[in-house]
Amino acid sequence: LSGFTREEAKEYLLKLVEADAEKHFAQRIAAVERRYRQEAEKLAKEILATAVQRYAAEYAEENTVSTVPLPSEEFKGRIIGREGRNIRTFEALTGVDVLVDDTPDVVVLSSFNPLRREIARLAMEKLIEDGRIHPARIEEKVRRAKERVEELIREYGERATFEVGLELPPELIMLLGRLHFRTSYGQNQLQHSLEVSYLSRLIAEELGVDANLAKRAGLLHDIGKALDQEVEGSHALIGADLARRYGEKPLIVNAIAAHHEEAEPASVIAAIVQAADTLSAARPGARRETYERYIQRLRELEELCRAYPEVGEAYALQAGREVRVVVRPERTSDEMASKLAYDIARQIEEQLQYPGEIKVTVIRQVQYTETAR
Repeated sequence: LSGFTREEAKEYLLKLVEADAEKHFAQRIAAVERRYRQEAEKLAKEILATAVQRYAAEYAEENTVSTVPLPSEEFKGRIIGREGRNIRTFEALTGVDVLVDDTPDVVVLSSFNPLRREIARLAMEKLIEDGRIHPARIEEKVRRAKERVEELIREYGERATFEVGLELPPELIMLLGRLHFRTSYGQNQLQHSLEVSYLSRLIAEELGVDANLAKRAGLLHDIGKALDQEVEGSHALIGADLARRYGEKPLIVNAIAAHHEEAEPASVIAAIVQAADTLSAARPGARRETYERYIQRLRELEELCRAYPEVGEAYALQAGREVRVVVRPERTSDEMASKLAYDIARQIEEQLQYPGEIKVTVIRQVQYTETAR
């Protein structure tokens, strides 16, 4: 300092003090941030733990089979029919495997799709109750079973909204009910949505946020899964679009879109739904990854077949070892159906990975009906 003037020495000392103060304040700020972060993490864990403890639900894991009891063993012969025509008709109309084996007094219906399996179960029960089993009767019972399932879908949706104490438009109630017949990693999607709704409400109450908005967003967060096989795009964005279309508030729409981080969370509600969704999915035993891979493989097989314009419907059967393709008869001939089977088989070989072999069966059926008066 001896070579400094009075002003230079003063400026030099001020810089030293300023640098020391900045360092001291930076350390204090870092310590405060660290302490508040630790307290925030502790509080967050307490809130989540409290929410989980306050909500306890029984849950049965979904499987891929339904059993229908038989009055006697002779019904197995009726179900199969002459030269197997009854069982073939039933499988073609419902898209499920009918397993008639040595198990006494039951028939087993197998399908990865819960909606198809429920239609098949209702139709089979009515056929057994009627006792007359032939192709025309099978068509009638399957049609009535589909109508009954539509009623069940509405009932499941109404029951879910009643459980959480919410009112929804009729269209959203129907979509919500369809989630009963959807699974993700073996977890029933309607049950999962109810769990997320309850957990969102509990977390919101702990945080002092609008609990009604939180539980509404939680209930609707996976609504897009009711349509994701019919509409292109992720289920979160499909769900957000549906919610917007049916007049839900922007906060609800954003929470649905953001629950898988495909949109930026715009509120605490969105963060709450993300946390509740993770809690429900991460519960030990709630989901099975190998099951979901199996389901995904069968869906890919069916979607590959449906991509052809002449295909009306496609069903993966025998655990994916066979795919039955029902073509639109007005769009194809018998010769074209044969070529279609070849084309699908080649495309499966090129695009999909699968063990063993996959049998491709193309069905072209024309029916003519006249009334005698």
